[in-house]
Amino acid sequence: MAAEANRIELTEDELRAIAGYAAECARRVLPLFERSVPADTRPRDAIDAAGAFAGGGRRTAALRRSAWAAYKAAQEGGSPAATDAARAASHAAAAAFLHPVASAHQVRHVLGAAAHAARAKELASAADRGDAADFLYWASGRAPAAVTAVLGRLPAAPGGGGRVGELIRRLDAALRD
Repeated sequence: MAAEANRIELTEDELRAIAGYAAECARRVLPLFERSVPADTRPRDAIDAAGAFAGGGRRTAALRRSAWAAYKAAQEGGSPAATDAARAASHAAAAAFLHPVASAHQVRHVLGAAAHAARAKELASAADRGDAADFLYWASGRAPAAVTAVLGRLPAAPGGGGRVGELIRRLDAALRD
């Protein structure tokens, strides 16, 4: 019975909107990765896969693999900004697999691509936090209704997570206002 109480309503249309939003956020910082590691297409492939799902494609094992591949690309080098850009791409593809569970951890899945993209922008500008703030402002204005609707069914973003966690909490708070 307790497990049922933790479940939330989550439609495929909402998953598509969230994945599309995440892909849009990640795509804005993809050049930071591609300048640093030009031969590695894994982040681009993950963003494209998320976009294809958002556009009506199927949620497949290949989509999940693309998320893991972008995650691995983030671990394999490049500049710090490139690392967060690849993490944004990984989160974009993984957004299609958001769980219908009322857990604060799920907020990270909804907003992870945007937060990693904001961090990539910040790192690319020598830690000018204004770039992250500008990106979060842009991201909050671009969030589709499905993002805010799903966030409304979830607890607030959890503590921790370093700078990216802080960015998630800021964006979460802005979208809930």
